[in-house]
Amino acid sequence: MIKGSERRQPDHPVDRIFVDRWSPRAMSGEEIPREVLLRLFEAARWAPSSMNNQPWRMLYASRDSCHWPLFFDLLVDSNKVWCGRAAALLVVISKTTFDNDKPCRTHSYDSGAAWMSLALQGSLLGLVVHGMQGFDYERARIALAIPAEFQVEAMAAIGRPGKVDELPELLLARETPNDRRPLTQSICEGPFSL
Repeated sequence: MIKGSERRQPDHPVDRIFVDRWSPRAMSGEEIPREVLLRLFEAARWAPSSMNNQPWRMLYASRDSCHWPLFFDLLVDSNKVWCGRAAALLVVISKTTFDNDKPCRTHSYDSGAAWMSLALQGSLLGLVVHGMQGFDYERARIALAIPAEFQVEAMAAIGRPGKVDELPELLLARETPNDRRPLTQSICEGPFSL
């Protein structure tokens, strides 16, 4: 699998893990053992959260499980094209309240931290971990019996790297680490001035 640092150069020194991580689509279709998936979820478990609330929950289906068709059918057609070779699909949800039912304003933020921890662990293990919004959020809520106090955040496909040339032609040009806008367009000291 291509490392992001083979195509990307940071403007300031950071650990390679941040530059190397990217979201390929080419996957082999090989199974990933449950023990390996649990390593990804364990990394997510240690993410920071407001008041240690840990609002994230991750629902998943391995490709060889009876749940796979349910998760796969949530995807938009353009994602089904390449996700069919994933080893697992997951849905990230977040609890919008604390246990005392008071609103948790950082539920999405905290769940994003858990997702990033999972994605970085997957990258360290040489796996493809590709997050996406291309699925039916309301169908996910209903089909996966997600309670009202949870927000559906995103889906992800996880797999072993596959051959890029097996992707549909339309996706071939996109199968490369992309760049980022300059840091100066994302940060400002003091009030908003971007």
